[in-house]
Amino acid sequence: MILKYRTESDELLTLRSLNTRMILTEKEKFHYSVLEKGFEGERKFDQLLEILQEERCILNDLLLEVNNSYFQIDSLIISQEAIYLLDVKNYQGDYYLDSDKLYSVTTDREYKNPVTQLQRSATLFRQLLQSLKRNFLVEASVIFINPEFTLYQCPVDQPFIFPTQVNRFLKSLNQTTSKLTMSK
Repeated sequence: MILKYRTESDELLTLRSLNTRMILTEKEKFHYSVLEKGFEGERKFDQLLEILQEERCILNDLLLEVNNSYFQIDSLIISQEAIYLLDVKNYQGDYYLDSDKLYSVTTDREYKNPVTQLQRSATLFRQLLQSLKRNFLVEASVIFINPEFTLYQCPVDQPFIFPTQVNRFLKSLNQTTSKLTMSK
Protein backbone atom coordinates (compact mmCIF):
# COMPACT_ATOMS: atom_id res chain seq x y z
CA MET A 1 0.00 0.00 0.00
CA ILE A 2 1.55 3.28 -1.10
CA LEU A 3 0.79 6.03 1.41
CA LYS A 4 2.91 8.73 -0.23
CA TYR A 5 3.68 8.87 -3.92
CA ARG A 6 6.81 10.38 -5.40
CA THR A 7 6.66 13.76 -7.14
CA GLU A 8 9.26 15.89 -8.84
CA SER A 9 11.04 18.27 -6.49
CA ASP A 10 10.48 22.00 -6.85
CA GLU A 11 14.15 22.32 -7.80
CA LEU A 12 13.79 19.79 -10.62
CA LEU A 13 10.60 21.44 -11.90
CA THR A 14 12.29 24.85 -11.82
CA LEU A 15 15.39 23.67 -13.68
CA ARG A 16 13.23 21.80 -16.20
CA SER A 17 11.29 24.99 -16.87
CA LEU A 18 14.39 27.19 -17.03
CA ASN A 19 16.09 24.75 -19.40
CA THR A 20 13.38 25.40 -22.02
CA ARG A 21 13.57 29.17 -21.58
CA MET A 22 17.27 29.95 -21.33
CA ILE A 23 20.76 28.57 -21.74
CA LEU A 24 21.87 26.99 -18.48
CA THR A 25 25.48 27.21 -17.34
CA GLU A 26 27.49 23.99 -17.49
CA LYS A 27 27.18 23.65 -13.71
CA GLU A 28 23.39 24.14 -13.89
CA LYS A 29 23.11 21.64 -16.78
CA PHE A 30 25.07 19.06 -14.80
CA HIS A 31 22.93 19.58 -11.70
CA TYR A 32 19.73 19.42 -13.77
CA SER A 33 20.94 16.19 -15.41
CA VAL A 34 21.72 14.65 -12.01
CA LEU A 35 18.25 15.55 -10.69
CA GLU A 36 16.48 14.17 -13.79
CA LYS A 37 18.49 10.96 -13.71
CA GLY A 38 17.92 10.54 -9.97
CA PHE A 39 14.17 11.03 -10.35
CA GLU A 40 14.10 8.55 -13.25
CA GLY A 41 15.87 5.93 -11.11
CA GLU A 42 13.53 6.50 -8.17
CA ARG A 43 10.49 6.07 -10.44
CA LYS A 44 11.96 2.87 -11.84
CA PHE A 45 12.38 1.55 -8.29
CA ASP A 46 8.79 2.59 -7.47
CA GLN A 47 7.58 0.39 -10.34
CA LEU A 48 9.53 -2.56 -8.95
CA LEU A 49 7.92 -2.06 -5.54
CA GLU A 50 4.54 -2.81 -7.09
CA ILE A 51 5.27 -6.54 -6.74
CA LEU A 52 5.27 -6.33 -2.95
CA GLN A 53 2.48 -8.28 -1.34
CA GLU A 54 1.18 -8.69 2.20
CA GLU A 55 0.63 -5.67 4.41
CA ARG A 56 3.35 -3.12 3.89
CA CYS A 57 3.21 0.65 3.80
CA ILE A 58 5.39 2.51 1.33
CA LEU A 59 6.22 6.17 1.74
CA ASN A 60 8.27 7.86 -0.97
CA ASP A 61 10.24 11.05 -1.11
CA LEU A 62 10.10 12.07 2.54
CA LEU A 63 11.62 15.22 3.97
CA LEU A 64 11.72 14.90 7.75
CA GLU A 65 13.07 16.97 10.63
CA VAL A 66 14.35 15.97 14.02
CA ASN A 67 16.32 18.11 16.48
CA ASN A 68 16.49 20.96 13.94
CA SER A 69 18.13 18.68 11.36
CA TYR A 70 16.40 17.93 8.07
CA PHE A 71 16.93 14.68 6.22
CA GLN A 72 15.53 13.08 3.11
CA ILE A 73 14.44 9.48 2.51
CA ASP A 74 13.84 8.18 -1.02
CA SER A 75 11.70 5.18 -0.02
CA LEU A 76 10.51 3.86 3.32
CA ILE A 77 8.90 0.43 3.53
CA ILE A 78 7.13 -0.35 6.78
CA SER A 79 6.58 -4.03 7.43
CA GLN A 80 5.82 -6.15 10.46
CA GLU A 81 9.42 -7.14 11.09
CA ALA A 82 11.30 -3.95 10.16
CA ILE A 83 11.29 -0.54 8.57
CA TYR A 84 13.41 -0.42 5.43
CA LEU A 85 15.02 2.95 4.79
CA LEU A 86 16.19 2.98 1.16
CA ASP A 87 18.33 5.50 -0.70
CA VAL A 88 18.01 4.97 -4.46
CA LYS A 89 20.94 5.81 -6.74
CA ASN A 90 20.78 5.80 -10.53
CA TYR A 91 24.52 5.92 -11.11
CA GLN A 92 25.71 4.68 -14.49
CA GLY A 93 29.20 3.51 -15.40
CA ASP A 94 32.16 2.14 -13.51
CA TYR A 95 33.05 3.35 -10.02
CA TYR A 96 35.41 2.26 -7.28
CA LEU A 97 35.74 2.73 -3.55
CA ASP A 98 39.04 3.85 -2.09
CA SER A 99 39.31 4.67 1.62
CA ASP A 100 35.54 5.14 1.85
CA LYS A 101 35.59 7.59 -1.07
CA LEU A 102 33.68 6.94 -4.29
CA TYR A 103 35.35 7.66 -7.64
CA SER A 104 34.42 7.34 -11.29
CA VAL A 105 36.80 4.98 -13.11
CA THR A 106 36.66 6.98 -16.36
CA THR A 107 37.02 10.52 -14.96
CA ASP A 108 38.60 9.84 -11.54
CA ARG A 109 36.10 12.39 -10.21
CA GLU A 110 35.21 11.96 -6.53
CA TYR A 111 31.55 11.61 -5.61
CA LYS A 112 29.79 11.72 -2.27
CA ASN A 113 29.87 8.31 -0.69
CA PRO A 114 26.18 7.33 -0.46
CA VAL A 115 26.84 5.46 2.79
CA THR A 116 27.57 8.75 4.56
CA GLN A 117 24.15 10.17 3.63
CA LEU A 118 22.48 6.84 4.41
CA GLN A 119 24.03 6.62 7.88
CA ARG A 120 23.01 10.19 8.69
CA SER A 121 19.43 9.59 7.54
CA ALA A 122 19.21 6.29 9.45
CA THR A 123 20.53 7.89 12.65
CA LEU A 124 18.12 10.81 12.43
CA PHE A 125 15.22 8.49 11.59
CA ARG A 126 15.99 6.36 14.66
CA GLN A 127 16.09 9.53 16.75
CA LEU A 128 12.69 10.49 15.33
CA LEU A 129 11.30 7.08 16.29
CA GLN A 130 12.77 7.43 19.80
CA SER A 131 11.18 10.85 20.20
CA LEU A 132 7.85 9.22 19.30
CA LYS A 133 8.60 6.47 21.83
CA ARG A 134 8.63 3.82 19.09
CA ASN A 135 11.17 1.05 18.90
CA PHE A 136 11.45 -0.61 15.49
CA LEU A 137 14.25 -2.39 13.68
CA VAL A 138 15.49 -0.05 10.93
CA GLU A 139 17.31 -1.62 7.98
CA ALA A 140 19.04 1.01 5.85
CA SER A 141 20.38 0.29 2.36
CA VAL A 142 21.55 2.04 -0.77
CA ILE A 143 19.81 0.68 -3.86
CA PHE A 144 21.81 0.99 -7.08
CA ILE A 145 19.06 0.71 -9.67
CA ASN A 146 20.86 1.23 -13.00
CA PRO A 147 21.82 -2.07 -14.69
CA GLU A 148 24.83 -0.33 -16.26
CA PHE A 149 26.45 0.38 -12.87
CA THR A 150 29.51 -1.42 -11.53
CA LEU A 151 31.31 -0.77 -8.24
CA TYR A 152 34.83 -2.14 -7.84
CA GLN A 153 36.77 -2.72 -4.62
CA CYS A 154 33.63 -2.81 -2.53
CA PRO A 155 33.79 -4.62 0.82
CA VAL A 156 30.92 -7.07 1.23
CA ASP A 157 29.85 -5.48 4.54
CA GLN A 158 28.60 -2.30 2.85
CA PRO A 159 24.82 -1.65 2.95
CA PHE A 160 24.56 -1.83 -0.84
CA ILE A 161 21.99 -3.57 -2.98
CA PHE A 162 23.35 -3.76 -6.53
CA PRO A 163 21.26 -3.91 -9.72
CA THR A 164 21.64 -7.69 -9.91
CA GLN A 165 20.39 -8.00 -6.31
CA VAL A 166 17.31 -5.75 -6.40
CA ASN A 167 14.90 -8.46 -7.53
CA ARG A 168 16.27 -10.87 -4.91
CA PHE A 169 15.84 -8.20 -2.23
CA LEU A 170 12.20 -7.64 -3.22
CA LYS A 171 11.51 -11.39 -3.44
CA SER A 172 13.00 -11.78 0.03
CA LEU A 173 10.63 -9.10 1.34
CA ASN A 174 7.71 -10.87 -0.32
CA GLN A 175 8.63 -14.18 1.28
CA THR A 176 8.32 -12.64 4.74
CA THR A 177 4.76 -12.36 6.00
CA SER A 178 3.73 -8.95 7.20
CA LYS A 179 0.58 -8.04 9.11
CA LEU A 180 0.41 -4.44 10.23
CA THR A 181 -1.63 -3.41 13.24
CA MET A 182 -2.33 -0.06 14.81
CA SER A 183 -0.58 0.37 18.16
CA LYS A 184 -1.31 2.96 20.80
